[in-house]
Amino acid sequence: MAVKVLELHHHGIRVGHTDDAVKQALDFYQTVLGLAPDPGRPFIPTIPGFWMDVGGRAQIHLMGVDGQSKFAKGPGQDPASPHVALAVPDIQEARRELDRLGADYWVAEGIVGPESQQLFLHDPFGNLIELHQAGTCRCNSASRPAVKGMS
Repeated sequence: MAVKVLELHHHGIRVGHTDDAVKQALDFYQTVLGLAPDPGRPFIPTIPGFWMDVGGRAQIHLMGVDGQSKFAKGPGQDPASPHVALAVPDIQEARRELDRLGADYWVAEGIVGPESQQLFLHDPFGNLIELHQAGTCRCNSASRPAVKGMS
């Protein structure tokens, strides 16, 4: 058996931490690529940025980070590192399967909300992969809750 992946949810990339760098990234993704920011991106302390909607089913997360973020658990364990995020039907089931397979992973909790839980692992080439439970993020615009104060 393997972890069951439902879909690609987002690709996280780093942009500079300064206000100017974050604005420059937003301008590029809006003006050049025609993407719109998700107005409901939660506040993430020390990580300014934007979640850009892509086709209504995925996002590009622009993360304003230089160096190691405050959420890092150690070298190579920073959820604000460039990564690809995949949705799984049940995060606990995925965790049990990773344990069964002997996969090396680490857990991040509470970053984008009090009940959020993400599993991070590296592929054999060092690429960072995030697994999170479907329905617990804002990547799919068709299924996200409305932002308060917006219609």
